[in-house]
Amino acid sequence: MSSIHVDVVSAEESIFEGEAEFVVLPGEVGELGVFPQHTPLITRIKPGAVRIKVVDQAEEEIVFVAGGILEVQPRRVTVLADTAIRAHDLDEAKAEEAKRAAEDALANRESAIDYAKAQAELAAAIAQIAAIRKLRGK
Repeated sequence: MSSIHVDVVSAEESIFEGEAEFVVLPGEVGELGVFPQHTPLITRIKPGAVRIKVVDQAEEEIVFVAGGILEVQPRRVTVLADTAIRAHDLDEAKAEEAKRAAEDALANRESAIDYAKAQAELAAAIAQIAAIRKLRGK
């Protein structure tokens, strides 16, 4: 079976590195599925879950990303994430608190910059909560 090398890195550390059968990511205009020999591509990704089907492993690896850049080459996928957290390290209580704080910031904004920052933080918190719930559903 053909595979593709996957690297998921954040500003702090390398989160995942290995061979995969395919990768599914939250692209700007919808979910992207990447298989070996995919056409080269560079695009931004939205906050959400990156699903990695690791070769010879039944369970998918799931990594939450808070946005970033995706680079695809025929035999390599690189995800450069603003923030990346392995699914088993996600904390639902912290995510819910971040969501509440972002909603409060949206309600009490004083400038356009505050509004944009609060919107981004709210989107990231909602995506993180969705990733946690998706993981629990398995």
